[in-house]
Amino acid sequence: MPLIKLRGVTVDFPFTPYPCQEDYMSKVIECLQNKVNGVLESPTGTGKTLCLLCSTLGWREHFKDTISARKIAERMGGAELFPDRTMSSWGTSATDGDTPTYYTDIPKIIYASRTHSQLTQVISELKNTSYRPKICVLGSREQLCINQEVMRQESNHIKVHMCRAKVSSRSCVFYNNVDEKSTDKEIMNSILDVEDLVKTGKKQRVCPYYLSRTLKQHADVIFMPYNYLLDPKSRRAHNIELKGAVVIFDEAHNVEKMCEESTSFDLTPYDLISAIEAVDRLLREQASDISKADSAEDFNVESLNSGLKLDITTIAKIKQVLMDLESSINGFEMPANNQGITKPGSFIYELFQTAHVNSETKTAVVEAMEQITGYLAGRPGVFLNTSGLQKVADIIQLVFGAEPPEGSKKSQIGNSMKEFKVHIHPDTSNFKKKQVTDVWASSSTKKQGNVLSYWCFSPGFSMQELLRQEVRSIILTSGTLSPLSSFTCEMQIPFPVSLENPHVIQRDQIFVSVIEKGPDGVQLSTAFNRRFVPENMSSMGNTLVNLARVVPHGLLVFFPSYPVMDKTLEFWRANGQADRIEHVKPMFVETRGKGTFTEVIDGYYDKVNDPNSSGGSFFAVCRGKASEGLDFADTYGRGVVITGLPFPPRMDPRVVLKMQYLDEMCKNKISGVKYLSGQEWYRQQASRAVNQAIGRVIRHREDYGAIFLCDHRFKGTEARNQLPSWVRPYVKIYDGFGTMVRDVAHFFRTAQKTRPVPVRKDKEACKNQTDTGPLHTGSSCPAKSVCLRDTSQKAKTLDSHVPSLKRRKLDSEEHSGRDGAARLCIQYEMEMTSNRKPVSLLDALDDTTNKGGREDFMAGEERASRLSTLSLQHDKRLDDESRGGKRKIKVVQERKTVAPCTEKTGKAFMMELRRCLSHENFKLIMEALQSYKTSDDLSDLLTNVTEPLMQDPNTHGLLRGLYQFIRPHHKKEFDERCLELTGEGCGYKQEHSLSREERDALRQNTAKSEMSPVNPPSEQLNKGGSHLLSGGDGKIGVKVRSEVQKPETSIKEGLSCSSLLSDIKQAIGAEKTRQMFLALQAYKTSNNYEQMVPTVVSLLTERDEDIPLLERLSVLIRPQHRKQFGELLKSLTGNDSVANQGSDMGSSQLNQASPLSAGKTQSKISSFFS
Repeated sequence: MPLIKLRGVTVDFPFTPYPCQEDYMSKVIECLQNKVNGVLESPTGTGKTLCLLCSTLGWREHFKDTISARKIAERMGGAELFPDRTMSSWGTSATDGDTPTYYTDIPKIIYASRTHSQLTQVISELKNTSYRPKICVLGSREQLCINQEVMRQESNHIKVHMCRAKVSSRSCVFYNNVDEKSTDKEIMNSILDVEDLVKTGKKQRVCPYYLSRTLKQHADVIFMPYNYLLDPKSRRAHNIELKGAVVIFDEAHNVEKMCEESTSFDLTPYDLISAIEAVDRLLREQASDISKADSAEDFNVESLNSGLKLDITTIAKIKQVLMDLESSINGFEMPANNQGITKPGSFIYELFQTAHVNSETKTAVVEAMEQITGYLAGRPGVFLNTSGLQKVADIIQLVFGAEPPEGSKKSQIGNSMKEFKVHIHPDTSNFKKKQVTDVWASSSTKKQGNVLSYWCFSPGFSMQELLRQEVRSIILTSGTLSPLSSFTCEMQIPFPVSLENPHVIQRDQIFVSVIEKGPDGVQLSTAFNRRFVPENMSSMGNTLVNLARVVPHGLLVFFPSYPVMDKTLEFWRANGQADRIEHVKPMFVETRGKGTFTEVIDGYYDKVNDPNSSGGSFFAVCRGKASEGLDFADTYGRGVVITGLPFPPRMDPRVVLKMQYLDEMCKNKISGVKYLSGQEWYRQQASRAVNQAIGRVIRHREDYGAIFLCDHRFKGTEARNQLPSWVRPYVKIYDGFGTMVRDVAHFFRTAQKTRPVPVRKDKEACKNQTDTGPLHTGSSCPAKSVCLRDTSQKAKTLDSHVPSLKRRKLDSEEHSGRDGAARLCIQYEMEMTSNRKPVSLLDALDDTTNKGGREDFMAGEERASRLSTLSLQHDKRLDDESRGGKRKIKVVQERKTVAPCTEKTGKAFMMELRRCLSHENFKLIMEALQSYKTSDDLSDLLTNVTEPLMQDPNTHGLLRGLYQFIRPHHKKEFDERCLELTGEGCGYKQEHSLSREERDALRQNTAKSEMSPVNPPSEQLNKGGSHLLSGGDGKIGVKVRSEVQKPETSIKEGLSCSSLLSDIKQAIGAEKTRQMFLALQAYKTSNNYEQMVPTVVSLLTERDEDIPLLERLSVLIRPQHRKQFGELLKSLTGNDSVANQGSDMGSSQLNQASPLSAGKTQSKISSFFS
């Protein structure tokens, strides 16, 4: 790797850097050497993350070498180690004259980004460098805990308290191993992200959460999300030491919002009422115990022994505090316009004083609340919501953590709280307050409650707090910080070092146009008074139709908000524009849910990859998932359309107060501090969101694309000056729409001739691909087998950053050369990759989020069209083709003598496993089997499958069922472990341990009596070639079956489900059907029967004639819930026979099924969710 000398520091870089990369690294080193802050903007695709890591770690190595050189010089009595190099040359460049003496003086690097997904990408980037620092990544228990009992809890704060209880009592086996494993050299010296930590924890049986906290003490680089650093409570909880540290905020365009939110809160009536009810429940229980006890003294001893160190008087006082606080908040009379009341930030102390909470009592109140919360959360039995009580305790800590020193004058308090406002407004949520029927109940509970909001309006408040912790440097960096002047004003701390890097692209790689009017001459605008005008929406649609024709491959369209996108798309569908766009580039629309989003984005990728199509169009919103987290390189984003300026909602109270605060600060003109005006901030919010969306299109030095700004307001100089510095020189304003279309067509024709075609890479390279900017030239592939026919890089989906969120990638190619016997050993894997249709509607629903390897066999055009918005006709054509398609023949050996432990085949067992387990547990089992197939490690397999299968006695038989997938040399050990764990073995016999060759010899001896008659050679695979013969008699030891042939029951269930879907949609309409199947899909994933039933029943009992559909729905209920569902049907219909149908309900509906093919079932489901 090349070594580069920058400001006296040697940086080891993976390749020869470009000038803009050298400039960036020089600025980073300048910040570190001079102990100053820096704000650095470098467009996405310029290798920003790689430069940041290499320059920081290179400087740190140089700093370490400085200390080593000084120590050596001291031992040599002051003699020069290198006569031709003065001693000062070791220290000045790295430390700016500092004289560090000890290795403990070497600064730690704290690297923060918005999400763990982004951190995982950064850590992956670190692995591509030559640097190997000790690192750790901090995460929450939600992400890192592997104790199944803790993770089964409903709410996060209950998980926290249960974890603490297990740790304090040392009853968590994983935590007990932390001290031993934390000194393991392999763990300490490995570069582990969150997923790696969890895998290591499971393998080593050590708690990943506490392991990461232990590794932090010796780490050179600590990775964490923003909120761990900015939120004072999180900072204390994770014991983050900032003194002398270098703090880096990557993707810093989000820092402003996170700074403000970390010191703000909204306290709702529901929060207070749930807190009061929790304390009241405890108070009643304790009062009841006192009445039963011989004396109050006996009661206190019991309380102490039970873990609650509070007497009943303290509990009563806490309830009084909560009641007084509720009364004070609800005591405000709201103005007639219901806009709420605004008070200065210091008013929060007056409000809490009415509830007897002040600087003297705050500690006692918070400790009592946390004790009550911990006690209630740790109790077995009925779940009691304590989240409200925990929230009130956190709020008191937040408010009084920023309290001015005692003795401060009122004017000083007001100045110190100028960044905050208290806003009290009516609660407009749908929550209905419960009436508390005791003498403690506040009269305010009988009317609508008020929400107490405490908002911070200056990100500088949190940034100044970091400076007070004596950090060495703060570096903020992102691809979209422009305009830098306004950004640094908001932060309220000095930034002596700044950089606006140019892009690495040339003039012929980018086309930027402001489109003021559509092809019909109507002015384009998404201003509040114009966005839903029919003429405006129609003109925007016509504009996109024309752009879709001229932009090759993928076209991205960004709207200001979800409501604007939804209303506009609805108009286009009703008036024909959507049909015209769909005809040229099938439309894919960003969804709010993560699971469905992944499916839609994959459908878009496949449509763009399809050589028989003209590409696809993806519709999204600014500040959404697609605009923030995805990388649409090469053909996936040849054009991006911005349909308007995404201003924040102008009448929102928080936006109004933010603008008022900034205007007040501008008027006061504090010396040395520059503030944005309210209007400047308002415009900045829109421009920053636009810049993020624009950044999706040019992703590396060989990429090219067009940017269309479709709003007349972009014509103004002020709006264009807010664009990124690398975009501004190329902006053109056209008088006529036709001229713009002509120029952009010429631009793409030229670019396609002059720019290199993206290089094709193999599948393994695709899997390991990371975004290193100019190092890559748009030359990677999608994450699945479609990369074999792809020539460009798939954008990095949200789930690709964390391996646990990736879909299963099962390779059929690696098994293609194996014979039938080899296939038997991996039959459980082939079950997941086969091209079968779902056997039930729930399987079909789950099929859209868990296709895994099955999608490898589906053509890109088919998958994309099924997700496109207007693809029903295409679905019908595909189904017609599939009915007439050729049948594939597959050779499968008889397994009767191999698996005597169960009467079920491997496929039937897998179906049973899927039905009886939640989606997460099923996925866990499949991953464990796949790992076992690769590693041949039985102990690792048992570790991973035991917990999910031993939680419920009803699933013990499933553990024994895995016997058929165990390799011969492990079968005896597996049988013994099953006997030990479940009390029943797997029927092990000595012949089960025979190798494949030994089994084949045994089969040959019994072939004549056991084999089925052979088909004529002309009908056999390979014409009955000699390599298929099992002996000299000419008979073959195989059965021939069609790969597309399905068991009769599977076909019947598919027919029934297809009919059911059609009938439900006809009865209750498309929207309600969507709601119902979302509930069923959640049930399929979580196995939560209680959560699913209310939604389904409410939708199918609004009309009496719909109740039979509810009865037919029994086919979708898991076996263990069917009896309960039958009793529910009996209570609704009064029909005793309904309750007794049980698991037979599915087959009883067969006569009602319409004569559709099983293939049509999946087609309907796919199109329904498109």
